[in-house]
Amino acid sequence: MDTSSGEAKLRRLGPALRAAFPHTVPVLTGFLFLGIAYGVLMNAKGYGPLWSTLMSAVAFGGSMQFVAISLLTTVFDPVQAFLLSCMVNARHLFYGLSMLERYRGLGKARIPLIYVLCDETFSLVSTLNPPEGVDRKSFYLSISLLDYFYWVGGTALGGFLGDFIPFDTTGLDFALTALFVVLFLEQWKKRENRPAGAIGICATVLCLLVFGADNLVIPAMLVIVAVLLGGRKQLCT
Repeated sequence: MDTSSGEAKLRRLGPALRAAFPHTVPVLTGFLFLGIAYGVLMNAKGYGPLWSTLMSAVAFGGSMQFVAISLLTTVFDPVQAFLLSCMVNARHLFYGLSMLERYRGLGKARIPLIYVLCDETFSLVSTLNPPEGVDRKSFYLSISLLDYFYWVGGTALGGFLGDFIPFDTTGLDFALTALFVVLFLEQWKKRENRPAGAIGICATVLCLLVFGADNLVIPAMLVIVAVLLGGRKQLCT
């Protein structure tokens, strides 16, 4: 084993972690409570801390994990589960494509970066650049892995708490919606992000009126992408 190479990686990782951590504190607070809520809900349905933690570590699906609780406790329909997963996670296709340029040239680090990419990590990585003197790959890896461990750790904590402390789980599943609202408000603070936010709101309301609450996700995503691509084309010409 090349010890010099390992030491060099550690030297790069330390500054990157120190630079990344302050940016992930809002995600830490959100994921901690959201993960606890998920662990408690899983426990209430009969799935102990081991199962809920494994689900978060392997699936790492956020909103789909909450949806999966009902799938685990009803008659399993693989076709319905597949289609529901595609609808809930359709947004990953779009913002995953937008990260291609930012992740270009990062070598094997792209694999874990892609695997742990979630809404909150995307919100940070897509808008942040590493400080001067901090390795770009290590900076993005630090943000991504910190967010990942916040979620898994919160889930494990919730699973264990659910074993010892009785909880009224009414309303806990709203924690995910609340986190998205907070992330949106953080993005709205930056003036340059407001047009994209307004497009997202208008497209969602329009698709809600046309397609209904159960079928709005994919149409709304398509409308948002079409408008953004159309606007970019107009700017380029």
